[in-house]
Amino acid sequence: MDDQVFTSHIRWTGNRGDGTAHYRAYDRTWDVAAPGKPPIPCSNDPMLGGDPAKMNPEDLLLSALAGCHMLWFLHYASDAGIVVLGYEDNPHGVGEHGAGGAGRFLRAELRPRITVAAGTDLHVADAIHKRIHEVCFIARSVSFPVGIRARYRVG
Repeated sequence: MDDQVFTSHIRWTGNRGDGTAHYRAYDRTWDVAAPGKPPIPCSNDPMLGGDPAKMNPEDLLLSALAGCHMLWFLHYASDAGIVVLGYEDNPHGVGEHGAGGAGRFLRAELRPRITVAAGTDLHVADAIHKRIHEVCFIARSVSFPVGIRARYRVG
């Protein structure tokens, strides 16, 4: 098995002029980018003083989990002869904050809404979801349980 290397670039954008001279002296903002890709402005969770208009690490992790699941679903659906016409997900993550602000995800639920072509066997489509966690890079990397509650629409 060959190792695959991933890279990213994080650049803090929250220096208001005094750096981290004191806790309230700086913004919790940064840009994240990967080589050759545009930056995404980020912040930390609003509960911790972050900008609610920007993506935070928890948003990014949940989005990566849902995106990886979607891509594998589309792949397996295509292999199974299922024509997917649309796919949206509103994943839901539940976390906790402990002493000193330490947090973690307790669980996540993917909630894809999938539009499929007429004549699709929805039992076959549902079975695909069960296989994805065996291969999805992100799902195999997280230590919390991930549930799936898919809904289908025939279009």
